[in-house]
Amino acid sequence: MQRISGSKSHSTSNSKNFKRSSAMSKTGRWLWFWVTMTGVAVLSATAGALLAYTMSTKPLMQSQLSPEEQAIFGTHGDRLTRAGFKLSELTRPVNILVLGVKVLTTDVNTPAAEIKKQGYHALVNSFDGLTDTILLLRFDPATKKIAALSIPRDTRTKIEGRGTAKINEANLVGGPAGSAKAISELLDGVPIDRYIRINVQGVEKLIDALGGVTVYVPKNMKYQDDSQHLYINLKAGKQHLDGNKTLQLLRYRHDENGDIGRIQRQQLVMRALTEQTLSPNTLTRMPQILSVIQSHLDTNLSMDELVALANFGVQTDRSNIQMLMLPGRFSGAREYRTSYWLPDSDRIAIMATQHFDAPVSESEPVNFDPARLRIAIANSTGSSRAARSLVKSLAGAGYRNVYITKSWSEEPLDTTRVVAQQGDTESASTIRDFLNVGEVRVESTGNLGSDVTIQLGKDWVEQQEQQEIRSEEPEARSE
Repeated sequence: MQRISGSKSHSTSNSKNFKRSSAMSKTGRWLWFWVTMTGVAVLSATAGALLAYTMSTKPLMQSQLSPEEQAIFGTHGDRLTRAGFKLSELTRPVNILVLGVKVLTTDVNTPAAEIKKQGYHALVNSFDGLTDTILLLRFDPATKKIAALSIPRDTRTKIEGRGTAKINEANLVGGPAGSAKAISELLDGVPIDRYIRINVQGVEKLIDALGGVTVYVPKNMKYQDDSQHLYINLKAGKQHLDGNKTLQLLRYRHDENGDIGRIQRQQLVMRALTEQTLSPNTLTRMPQILSVIQSHLDTNLSMDELVALANFGVQTDRSNIQMLMLPGRFSGAREYRTSYWLPDSDRIAIMATQHFDAPVSESEPVNFDPARLRIAIANSTGSSRAARSLVKSLAGAGYRNVYITKSWSEEPLDTTRVVAQQGDTESASTIRDFLNVGEVRVESTGNLGSDVTIQLGKDWVEQQEQQEIRSEEPEARSE
């Protein structure tokens, strides 16, 4: 069984007076693209007319690609959008590779005297370094869905020019084209249409420009690294975070799941941003948002295409936003000299085909037997009886591999969440229909060792109580 995520939290505070950090953790993992796209989406939804003058078909690139590198993205006359009386719109499904890049002074041969003068490892405004965040996003106008796949930076794979290495080295070796090629091969040939590279300097400013985010901090988090001016100090509980505190939440990795746990927290922030950021108040923040995007973005998307993607995002229902993580496992202590996230090729094949329209594998598809489906129960209700009744009910329906994991760290949920941890929406939907309560979520915020995690809510308890009342009524009438 994999290590499990989350921890019990017992207190809530608004953490107003914590130290402000000016540098990033060397292994930070950031919410680069989603924050950026949310900002652009707000602009397109509330001020389309003011953006019309920027509808250029020229890529917003700050780097140069060779013809061979351009061909990897199929950008030769390859139109993704069409214009009309309204904002530009997508003409077909689009896969966008997002690379969050951070470069420190020690990474670019900064003179020792300059580093000593600064007193810490400062950030450099560059896109040419290791990637701390890797996301593949699919915008599909046919299904009206958005899929966001997080790829752990420590994923072990083959990189042209480097051999077998961690996937975060691909950008350092071969730039965006090298990353796109390595990731496409990792995902069974999924085509990649465009890329976005974002450096870290603008993330805090952009979140502030968007008005911050209200999110549930799952546990107390405290960490200090003076060499990088990294200071994390957050209290557990639901609270509104500004840019600095949001980055503290996303940077923290000192728990049992390390960077994988950080991906899970990243997805929590993603979900919160999509549910609260679109507001008329954002109209007044347009200049700041545009300034950050223009200063910290390298992409072969044109503004026309970028706005089309944002416009699609505005119109996408929350339930159609699917957040996935590359299937795999932590490497064992004796397997390699360094730690890796080892990809699960069978599960990747299923995910890539279902969510990214990868070419169908010649091998036989892998089907999950309900009796072997790994189902974790994270109980938010505080009622051990509720969790036991759920285990019993699932066992009666043929689900034998069911286990209770750590309690859900959030406040008691009103609605049960059936989380398709590995992207298996069919199994999650079948379980939800059997329970007759809750909602299906395609994201990776559940137990890492599960195929499906049930985050148990109060609706299940209420349903069980009603069933008990109905079962007792005949006895009362007979008396």
